[in-house]
Amino acid sequence: MTSFTIGIDEPKILKQKISEAGEFKIFKVKLGTTDDKQIVQFIRDETDKPLYVDINQGWTDKYFALEMSEWLHRQNVLLIEQPFYKNDLEKSAWLTERSPTPIIADESVQRLSDIEKIKNSFNGINIKLMKCTGMNEAYKMILKARENNLKVMMGCMTETSCGISAAAQLSSLVDFTDLDGNLLITNDPLMRLL
Repeated sequence: MTSFTIGIDEPKILKQKISEAGEFKIFKVKLGTTDDKQIVQFIRDETDKPLYVDINQGWTDKYFALEMSEWLHRQNVLLIEQPFYKNDLEKSAWLTERSPTPIIADESVQRLSDIEKIKNSFNGINIKLMKCTGMNEAYKMILKARENNLKVMMGCMTETSCGISAAAQLSSLVDFTDLDGNLLITNDPLMRLL
């Protein structure tokens, strides 16, 4: 079961995207703006489905981040992805220790060797095949994450169904799945073959 990404947009477009993605059971919401609460409140007016939120390194104040993580937890948010700048591991560790919502590394972890550096700063990692070089390293990353008691998300870039299909082969080994990249493009050459 994959999430479907809802990007930052005006309310009219957000409402349209939520309506069009009605078949999905989880939404991933892009945040990291001064309007984060308003965006989530608007989405909550439209649906009560569980949410992942991706901050894209957009928060800077750790106290604000803690307050938001507590508020987001009450809004049925299942995880918070990359709240701070990717190299700010101290701030991420501080938030991870206190947040009721799991904090997941995205930009902070790209390859297998990164897990050792970030393992004490997050509750989990987001693995993307296009960043880690492919399925072999992704599998090793899953095993390494498990050794370190980290949750695992299988994510993606905006990419074709070929990349999504490859990542989906590992999805039974992870806790969270965000494999909707091919649904966000109109020029997937592999879909033209069907």
